[in-house]
Amino acid sequence: MRDAGLERAIDAAGGVAQLARKIGIAQPSVSNWSRVPAQRVVAVEMATGVSRDILRPDLYGEPARSDDGTDAVEAGRAREYALLATLLSSAPSQALLDQLAQLDGDATPLGRAHAALAEAASTAVACEVARAYGELFIGLGRGEVLPYASYYLTGFLNERPLSRLRDDLAALGIVRAEGNFEPEDHAATLCEIMAGLVAGRFPLSLDDQRAFFDKHVSRWMGRLFADIEKAESAGFYRSVGALGRIFLEIETAAFTFAN
Repeated sequence: MRDAGLERAIDAAGGVAQLARKIGIAQPSVSNWSRVPAQRVVAVEMATGVSRDILRPDLYGEPARSDDGTDAVEAGRAREYALLATLLSSAPSQALLDQLAQLDGDATPLGRAHAALAEAASTAVACEVARAYGELFIGLGRGEVLPYASYYLTGFLNERPLSRLRDDLAALGIVRAEGNFEPEDHAATLCEIMAGLVAGRFPLSLDDQRAFFDKHVSRWMGRLFADIEKAESAGFYRSVGALGRIFLEIETAAFTFAN
């Protein structure tokens, strides 16, 4: 059953087939959605004009603030994970680059990373970014960087870390969308899952959320982002690597402090 945000996007696009065509993916993928995936929110917004807070209010809606601002912090974390999921899942369109160019920064390390991403996006050309994405993550046979937990933890693809992740996802009731052939330990997928965990889509306590992060994210993803930063073909993605590395450092420290 589709949620209200997805139904509104489909209506605005003129149907499932038209929505799929507008965002450049196969129609069966959209047909199997029950809600707009985190990494597709911005693309769907640009294609349909339906705002992200309607498409995914759990990630982009205005949070109810508690006295200590906890809800606002959690919403910000979910949005950061969703942004990384979007940028790691596919090359951004020119419309998305134009949106990223409007990001605000501040004097904090994360704020400076946002400002650097905005600056990189302001001069980026979509076709050149797509070429960099292909060289970086796909390549001829393999890309310069392989964004999979199994590879970083074992040196091989589709190994035990992927099996353990699938077991944990099954326990949470999370299944891979039909038509998505990427292994679940892809960094984009894990960032989308973390966005869902932080936003409260799954009934996990903070301790369980921390355990998932420690087991499936923190052990390798920081190294991935560092490798993206220094990759020869990175281009625009160098700023994405810096953002991801800094955000993962903040997440790790926060989970440690909360322990």
